[in-house]
Amino acid sequence: MPAYKTGKKTAQYSLDFKLKAVEWSYETHRTVKSVAEALDIHPFMLSKLRKAYRDGEFGMVKSQKIK
Repeated sequence: MPAYKTGKKTAQYSLDFKLKAVEWSYETHRTVKSVAEALDIHPFMLSKLRKAYRDGEFGMVKSQKIK
């Protein structure tokens, strides 16, 4: 199956950006929507980052994770 070429590039975010976004979104006075708007990413993307963070996909030890 050939790859589609639409001319659009997928954004590649650094691990540091992902961690900051997730940490920021877990602050009590913030919402996923407001953080996503501030970072200029889609709220669904931030939700996927939060799930990946909870599942340990960022290579962090469980004791370091945000509760």
